[in-house]
Amino acid sequence: MSLKSSLLAICASVVLATPAIAQEVEIHDPYARSASPMAKSGAAFMVIRNHSGTGDRLIGVASPAAQKVELHTHREEDGVMRMIHVEDGFALPEGGEIRMQRGGHHVMLMGLTEPFEQGKVIPMTLIFETAGEITLDVPVDLARKPGQGHAMGHGKHADD
Repeated sequence: MSLKSSLLAICASVVLATPAIAQEVEIHDPYARSASPMAKSGAAFMVIRNHSGTGDRLIGVASPAAQKVELHTHREEDGVMRMIHVEDGFALPEGGEIRMQRGGHHVMLMGLTEPFEQGKVIPMTLIFETAGEITLDVPVDLARKPGQGHAMGHGKHADD
């Protein structure tokens, strides 16, 4: 076996042995909404499931739909619920999930580049410490009520 073919065989075995970590993180039932057509901000919600054998962390999010995109949650302070930016992100435990929902964890989109209109699709990239980047299309659903879910999308992307 020549040196070149040996190197190719080694490279191929390394590539094949590398786990497809991002495929073990699934995004279910994503949707986005804003309070009104004239709103300057909106939010996105979803369930993120980790089927890998190790914990991970959602550390960031990006979207061309807004000038600024952050991970937020709500916390009670002095009897008042306040929305706060969570700079260190959200833990995604091994075999666990992150529920991003109204009144809890969510993606906050500030300085919308266009109004959120029913049925529009917002491109979004979730950034994980281990799984890396997962890009998905998030439909705008202005009619959804809290706790109301739709059919779940499976796989790496919401439309898979």
